[in-house]
Amino acid sequence: MPQHTRRLRTLIESPDILVMPGIFDGYSARLVQQAGYQAGFITGAGLSEAILGQPDVGLMGQETNLNACRHLAACCSIPLLADADTGYGNAVNVFHVVREFEQAGIAGIMLEDQTWPKRCGHMSGKSVVSAGEMAEKLRAAVAARRDPDFIIKARTDAFGTHGLDEAIRRLTLYADAGADLLFADALLSEDDIAAVARNVPRPLCVNMGFGIRSRSTTPLITAARLQELGVGAVIYPRLLTACAVQGMKNGLRALSEQLRTGTIVEHRDYAVSFEELNEVVGLAETRALEQTFASGPASRPKN
Repeated sequence: MPQHTRRLRTLIESPDILVMPGIFDGYSARLVQQAGYQAGFITGAGLSEAILGQPDVGLMGQETNLNACRHLAACCSIPLLADADTGYGNAVNVFHVVREFEQAGIAGIMLEDQTWPKRCGHMSGKSVVSAGEMAEKLRAAVAARRDPDFIIKARTDAFGTHGLDEAIRRLTLYADAGADLLFADALLSEDDIAAVARNVPRPLCVNMGFGIRSRSTTPLITAARLQELGVGAVIYPRLLTACAVQGMKNGLRALSEQLRTGTIVEHRDYAVSFEELNEVVGLAETRALEQTFASGPASRPKN
């Protein structure tokens, strides 16, 4: 959908920072749109955890990722940036990955320079391919896209393995290869973020947690402060997955308490109503379609 890609590119190139919450299922896709956000980031970690029940260590394959992204793009109208991991192979594989995600209605993809099997950027034990190999993948990605506005986001994990200077060098090389948006994962300070933003030739994206900072990860920084540091986009990939897990734990705890005590207690702060859930997933739209098109064969004109 060309309008999706143009919208995402315009948002990335805007002087205002683009905020993209992490999306991992139909609920989160619709809620992010309904909350007024202009774009969303499909978190690969969230998909692996929610669909497979497995950690983000390269266990989710291309088809599982692609099929999930296709469904998410279809259930909302905001542009979505997907996580294509390492591209699932060499530069030729990346060429076909771009074609498939573009056809699925996605507005752009992120490619990273880790070796396979990859792992979450904030986990230990990462390793990276050569900068030249990654640049070749990015050149293939740029050549593959039919829509020139389809976003190619290049991620490096070299900060954790080789340091700040190498991360900047790689991102500069990746921009030269055609990447539109750059991302150095797992930076550890405001100074690191500012240094990368200052020294790379394309908009910089950073990854933020929310509310609780894990050990050895990027510090929690407001979007306004990130913009002051020169950042063009910020993703919150684990915000909604973490909130969903906490919500489910609360619900199960309440059920266990009910079973233990035999007392029914409504926890209105734990769960939305049936009506609100139907509103989130667009039941009213389906009802309208039923009124228009599903009135029964007796009312249809005969040929």
